[in-house]
Amino acid sequence: MYAVINLQYLGMDKIEHIGIAVNSIAQAGNIYEKLLGTPIYKTEDVASESVKTAFLQCGPNKIELLEALNDDSPIAKFIAKRGEGVHHIAFEVKDIRVEMARLKGEGFVLLNDEPKQGADNKLVCFVHPKGVNGVLVELCESLV
Repeated sequence: MYAVINLQYLGMDKIEHIGIAVNSIAQAGNIYEKLLGTPIYKTEDVASESVKTAFLQCGPNKIELLEALNDDSPIAKFIAKRGEGVHHIAFEVKDIRVEMARLKGEGFVLLNDEPKQGADNKLVCFVHPKGVNGVLVELCESLV
């Protein structure tokens, strides 16, 4: 039997985006633009993660393409180990620090102790995939 969880109650408002690790945003961007029938609307480099990002809108959600900026990038390491594909799922939260404290209290391991500046004008924090059935989870709080 499965329990139904109300994400609003837990402080997670919605799926903010799905992150996909790619070797080339130029190449993958063409594929996803055709697939979704919509253009990339934003690209940016995120120095804290050594990654270039590109966003596409998909209904109320977004797809984030992630390209490594160097060989030490977490995305480069991910692709070397697993190949291109789904890297993480991100949830929007109203107060990232409150949600981080709640998750720590529930026994989840966070990959950073403080939120970092992420792409798309967000504060972000990652939950270790070992505690979430192998899925890397990102928390995102909008700064605007």
